[in-house]
Amino acid sequence: MSKFKYFIIAGLLRVAGWLSLGRAQKIGKSLGLLLWRLPTKSRQVTDINLSICLPELSASARSRLSRESMAQTGMTMLEVPLMWEWPVEKCLGLIRETEGLELIDKAMSGGKGLILLAPHLGNWELAGLFFSSRYKMAALYSPPNMPEFENYMIKVRGRLGSELVRGDRRGLARLVSILREGGVAGILPDQSPRGKGNAFAPFFGMEVKTMTLVSKLIQRTQANVLITYAERLPDARGFRIVVRETESGLGDKDPVAATTAMNQSIEHCVREIPEQYQWEYKRMRHRPPGEINPYNPDRVC
Repeated sequence: MSKFKYFIIAGLLRVAGWLSLGRAQKIGKSLGLLLWRLPTKSRQVTDINLSICLPELSASARSRLSRESMAQTGMTMLEVPLMWEWPVEKCLGLIRETEGLELIDKAMSGGKGLILLAPHLGNWELAGLFFSSRYKMAALYSPPNMPEFENYMIKVRGRLGSELVRGDRRGLARLVSILREGGVAGILPDQSPRGKGNAFAPFFGMEVKTMTLVSKLIQRTQANVLITYAERLPDARGFRIVVRETESGLGDKDPVAATTAMNQSIEHCVREIPEQYQWEYKRMRHRPPGEINPYNPDRVC
């Protein structure tokens, strides 16, 4: 049954990969707006996250942002098959503008490795392709629930030589090795971490479980760290790669101080284009013991 599901999904991805960017974004936007209008879980989670993270907005402004967010997330969903199925050169041709690339050159000029944080903002698959086309890069990933899908994911994400490593002890050792060799490690920093490598730190004012992996890598390798995202331009014009400096303190030995600095760095980027952040993710579900789960007020963490 699992193999059958894989062939169905792989087939749908290949069919979607025949679309143009404009057509994919149009279909994705329509799908996202449909999910926003219906009483879906995605709409509910989006509204809860926006009320927690952006309380300064009026109810009407949050409603507009919720609608736009789900439209943008729908676009991301339909863009992923393009990033996986299109030739790499065609994908990279979608990048119309760049900002902050000089920060990368400066960070790597002394031979140090670079940790590149890429939150779920804009099109993170395209950002990964762009940087793996320019640098020796390893990217951390979590294995999908469908084992057959893992090989496909590794193949398409590693087309330019980017090495994908699992988020386990062996993967951590490989990231350390890459960074010590002066390479780049790509990490999605805004996922709820598994295992013991975490601390509770504020994210938009709410204490949530946050990965300590980045601070541990900095401490072990003395690598520099920057944050990036691929901003979606209007009217299917393509994308803009943006690189920003992070808050100081990501390598602090105090895990709370380090994770707080990382979450603040993510916040700054999200506030630049909040409609392109994946608010549909239950980022706040893991809170300190005794706190209420905002997605299920009847449950205590």
